[in-house]
Amino acid sequence: MNEYKKSITKQNNDEYRQWLTDLKLRIRRSQIKAAVKVNIELLRLYWDLGQDIVTRQLESAWGSGFFSHLSDDLRSEFPHLKGFSYSNLKYCKQFYLFYNQNNTIRQQLVGEFEYHPIFQIPWGHHIHIMSKSKSVQEALFYVHKTLENGWSRAVLMHFVESDLYVAQGKSLTNFSRLLPEPQSDLANEIVKDPYNFDFITLTEPYRERELEDALTANITKFLVELGQGFAYVGRQVPVKIGMTERFIDLLFYHLELRCYVVIELKATKFEAEYTGKLGLYVAAINHQRKKPTDNPTIGMIICKTKDKIEVEYSLESSSQPIGISEYQLSKLLPENYKSLLPSIEDIEKGLKNE
Repeated sequence: MNEYKKSITKQNNDEYRQWLTDLKLRIRRSQIKAAVKVNIELLRLYWDLGQDIVTRQLESAWGSGFFSHLSDDLRSEFPHLKGFSYSNLKYCKQFYLFYNQNNTIRQQLVGEFEYHPIFQIPWGHHIHIMSKSKSVQEALFYVHKTLENGWSRAVLMHFVESDLYVAQGKSLTNFSRLLPEPQSDLANEIVKDPYNFDFITLTEPYRERELEDALTANITKFLVELGQGFAYVGRQVPVKIGMTERFIDLLFYHLELRCYVVIELKATKFEAEYTGKLGLYVAAINHQRKKPTDNPTIGMIICKTKDKIEVEYSLESSSQPIGISEYQLSKLLPENYKSLLPSIEDIEKGLKNE
């Protein structure tokens, strides 16, 4: 330690540490602002480049070798800069053409590049969104979700692949009837149908407890699939109802809704009696856990399949706010899966014969 640092720490150690902490925070904020500014300028460059290629009809004028020729020229002039590969130049053209499908966006972009959401997310996110979205509206949905939730590219890819644009808000619910605005609107937004549990592997047939075990063993991925705002409280949460102790499959608290969310998992087709049982649990949480500052508890049934008419009748008869969705499993193994695998003896025999 040098003499200057010794003197500083001796004179006023606490004050110095506090100042250093604040300084580090200011530096990090400055780095973030600089990164955002660099990203905006990069996307503006890509937009202008795509616009030039389209409006000047350069591809038509130069023929099929245009992008390769332009890539060679730019990389020769700027050897240390990335982003001028053949494929990325093609993406620049796609970027301009894709968002020019919408007249509203075109009007908003006049002189307001830095304020429009499409210039606020990383280029790698755009490539995936443009490649997978069927419309500008769908692309903007993922752009806004990325900004709201700070999604990494991996998380964005998960939600795009699981078709969140179609699934979000598609759960059958009675929220509009039983919850006040704006809670009912937000509650409808946070539920989706179907939920994609492709991060777990189960062997057919399986029971609710095995599904619950698999989801809680992968709680981080489960929370990502549920969406922003869900905080895990516990599984098999006990509630005393009269003289009987019952157990809730999964209990969450939603930070934006400011309410508890009771989730019941069903590895079967939806049955009408499930709604009554869940309504009982929702009422119990309202009486036993809900604080005066909390909003009314909501319930969710996530089942294997459902009949829409039966669900609608069941929700109409319920006095508790409940949503009902399906789930999908992409890694479901057949019932005779274990018999298809070689035994230890078979493996040992194979090794001996090599």
